[in-house]
Amino acid sequence: MTNALPSSCTVAVIGSGAMGAGIAQIAAAAGHPVKLFDARTEAIGKAIAGIRATFVKLAEKGKMSADAAHAAGERLQAADSLQDLAGSALVVEAIVENLDAKRTLFAELERIVGDDCILATNTSSISVTSIGAGLRLPSRLAGMHFFNPAPVMALVEVISGLATDKAVADIVYATAAAWGKSPVHAKSTPGFIVNRVARPYYAEALRLLTERAAEPATIDAVMREAGGFRMGPFELMDMIGHDVNFAVTQSVFNAYYNDPRFTPSLAQQELVNAGFLGRKSGRGFYRHDGSDAPAVGTEAPQPAPHEIVFMGSGKLAEAVAARFAAAGIALRRQAAESGALFECGGATVCLTDGRSATQRARDSGKPNTVLVDLALDYANATRLALTCADQCSTEAFQAVVGAFQAAGFKVSRLDDVPGMAVMRTVAMLANEAADAVNQGVCSAPAADLAMQKGVNYPRGPLAWADAVGLEDVMRVLDNLARVYGEDRYRVSPLIRRKVASGGSFHA
Repeated sequence: MTNALPSSCTVAVIGSGAMGAGIAQIAAAAGHPVKLFDARTEAIGKAIAGIRATFVKLAEKGKMSADAAHAAGERLQAADSLQDLAGSALVVEAIVENLDAKRTLFAELERIVGDDCILATNTSSISVTSIGAGLRLPSRLAGMHFFNPAPVMALVEVISGLATDKAVADIVYATAAAWGKSPVHAKSTPGFIVNRVARPYYAEALRLLTERAAEPATIDAVMREAGGFRMGPFELMDMIGHDVNFAVTQSVFNAYYNDPRFTPSLAQQELVNAGFLGRKSGRGFYRHDGSDAPAVGTEAPQPAPHEIVFMGSGKLAEAVAARFAAAGIALRRQAAESGALFECGGATVCLTDGRSATQRARDSGKPNTVLVDLALDYANATRLALTCADQCSTEAFQAVVGAFQAAGFKVSRLDDVPGMAVMRTVAMLANEAADAVNQGVCSAPAADLAMQKGVNYPRGPLAWADAVGLEDVMRVLDNLARVYGEDRYRVSPLIRRKVASGGSFHA
């Protein structure tokens, strides 16, 4: 196993903004002498003072000893010029996201540091291959992509360009791990892992909004309370800033030569055009001016049915059945019929499979068809999304609402959009992660770890796809592709291969 850089080795950080200061803090806390440089000389002292104050606060909170906090602060040193970085073993660049600026910086560094010094870029979007193309020794350049705030976020994407020496990438990986981070290896492709795989989380929500499935507050609540995501997509985009989020989507879309899977949203473009950028401008999908939060769409209470004819099988079905039984609803077991979960009040309830409820009702000849969305954990979820066919009677739908309410769920009704909210989002996240694995960008464990540690997903998308069933995920995507007639929903060849072999992403 490759060893990390010894703590006696000097780490240089170039750029004293939020990311640079955060990386310097991490390296100093790990025991390295740290030299911090910034073209704005006045910013260096301010950054070092801020880091030292952070160490003091950590000591006051009992997260490190007072002696360790003092020692870590003393390991920080201001560099007056790039020449002061000559003896460094690792230089991490965290300057502006501009290819020419980074190339110029690294070319100058090559004339200063030794040939055995590792060069790392914290770029979040620029090709590591392109940054290193003009270097005398491009083999020693790797990406070391931290996530903001760097001292808090666990993930570090270790990016290899075409010329990056594997031994260099391994040392960077081992060093990040020694610093208490969760590193993952990735190939230098647009978006790396996180910024690529995360695109469907925003894109599918924006499409649901465009198709008037529900208001942003309702979709966000479903994604949090059923899907288990820490933040819903609309509140997350408001926090990130629509100018930033839209720019990343455009960048990935352009980098993949207008692949429809990454198509930007006109709805988000309009927000940017209006200057409604989210929290920082006071308005995005939500108002951030102290006004009341918009109401979440929640169905009014309905009476519980006396009996449910339960047909489903498997872990998901049994979790729902257990909640019904605990609520005192009589369950009469019956053999499964065309994928039905249960029947009550004349309605047939099924887990969404990517078709609309209206289409499914027509295909099955059951007009009172009600669909339920995916949940991370049906045993503990507090909310579920339902939709029903256009042919479905109000009474039949309300009977299903009453059943789920009796089992302790809040119910949000979505308009009859194919794939609903959580299911289509998870299917698309898994599909994108599978394509990244298929194209050699990363491994399946790395894809899952990156999405959990980098953007706080409740479960890695490929592990989630395994839990749902890869054949079911494939069916959802195939049905979405038929409905929309778009290449956006094409199934990753790796998912088809896994289904054909009966395999999974995690044994």
